[in-house]
Amino acid sequence: MPFACIFVPDFPVAAVLRAEPELRAQAVAILEGKPPLEKVLAVNEKAERMSIMLGMTKAQAELCPGLALRPRSPLQESAAHAALLDGAQSFSPCVEDAAADTVILDLSGMESLFGPLPEIAHAIFSRTAELGIETNVAVASNPNAALLAARGFSAVTVIPAGKEAEQLGSLPVEVLFAGPREGEEKKEADRLLETLGRWGIHHLRALAALPKIALSERLGQEGLRLQQLAQGAASRTLVPVEAPLVFEEAVELEHPIVLLEPLAFLLNRLLEQLCARLGSRALSTQELRLTLELENPASNQQSKINNQQFLRTLRLPLPMLDVQLFLKLLQLDLSAHPPGAPIRKIHLAAEPARPRTAQGGLFRPPSPEPEKLELTLARISSMVGENKVGAVELLDTHRPEGFRMLRFLGGATQETQRGNASGPVEEKPAVTAMRRFRPPLRASVTLESGQPVRVLCAKKKEVQGDVLWKAGPWRASGDWWERDTWARDEWDIALQNEGSVALYRLVHDLLGGGWFVEGTYD
Repeated sequence: MPFACIFVPDFPVAAVLRAEPELRAQAVAILEGKPPLEKVLAVNEKAERMSIMLGMTKAQAELCPGLALRPRSPLQESAAHAALLDGAQSFSPCVEDAAADTVILDLSGMESLFGPLPEIAHAIFSRTAELGIETNVAVASNPNAALLAARGFSAVTVIPAGKEAEQLGSLPVEVLFAGPREGEEKKEADRLLETLGRWGIHHLRALAALPKIALSERLGQEGLRLQQLAQGAASRTLVPVEAPLVFEEAVELEHPIVLLEPLAFLLNRLLEQLCARLGSRALSTQELRLTLELENPASNQQSKINNQQFLRTLRLPLPMLDVQLFLKLLQLDLSAHPPGAPIRKIHLAAEPARPRTAQGGLFRPPSPEPEKLELTLARISSMVGENKVGAVELLDTHRPEGFRMLRFLGGATQETQRGNASGPVEEKPAVTAMRRFRPPLRASVTLESGQPVRVLCAKKKEVQGDVLWKAGPWRASGDWWERDTWARDEWDIALQNEGSVALYRLVHDLLGGGWFVEGTYD
């Protein structure tokens, strides 16, 4: 059974480089501790060449020119670990979360899907690189051999079955104790390393060649276990992890930002990371949640309730996976709803969804692309207002203008049901359409015996004159149990208009007492 191990060298450094890829060409050191007792926790290879040692104080490290110092970020390490699991689970459903910097995959049966083992190993290496993490990938016949090879060899390593002892023999014995250890466990590991050093055992090949009985008499069962690891013969069962589908990225800012332009730069990086993780799991998103932690509470009540957090939710009509589209939608939303205070932390979450499936019809006109349509609607909303763009839904009421605006879903329209083509075609009666004036035109009306005989409209000069014909009134009222109750009389009238007769809808507001011309008939 083949297994693959993905190991991230200098994991705290890798997490920071994933969030700040521009630092990859520089020497980087990660600091841990509270000022002024900060010490170097991890360094990359370039910093090692500059003689930056673990445990150095911040003051000592600052003496080295060209060294980038960054504090340890648990948020970035958590996001990097989640991305590592996403990349592993895109190749195998059986993944063990061995450590924050290590995952192990069971590749049984995966060769028929992804090709031979060397191709799978290189594909895993490329996938983690796309996720912004530099890793070591090793493939072997058992999990422990793959783990030691990933920790000891850089880039991609494939160990053929039966060649584990030969391939692992050149590794130093320190690789057996490379995992995180604390307390008594660390003391025991140091004691074993010291003992092996006194014996002159510096590589796994020498440890594997020791006689078992003599080794057991001196080091006990732990010595035999270490020898089996050095021989690549130790085997165990993986403990699969059920990682939840949570896609979140966050960044803590050293200096708060105020302008939207630098915020957009950081949002673009977070969106790229989120979309890469979603793409590795063959998923899209239909909802983005942006949380900005502000340096000072804003003056509005909402920010006080949310404890200095500015929340925005971007809901999409269909599942999408387009970084540039998401960035533009967030920019338009933040332009319309600015945070109002300096930003010190950015948190972006995506709700996973299955990618949409659509098939065009030969006899239907092509619909606009959902991404372009959503961006166009967002731009229109930023100009005219959010509540003035969408699809109209009629309300269950007799109130005039009884409708509300809903989100327009271009892909959710349904085809009109057609009748049987072989049956008789039913002739529909002609319908007279009324074109409403928005807002209605206020008018002065002359009454005789309670009926309009003359109409004068100051805003529209052609809507004036004697009433040639009238029908009505039609009285309507409603919502008497609400504060915004309404009651009105409606008339259809005909007025002489520059040599022709025009039909209008005249309305009398019974509560307010005003007269309005509501529209004209075609």
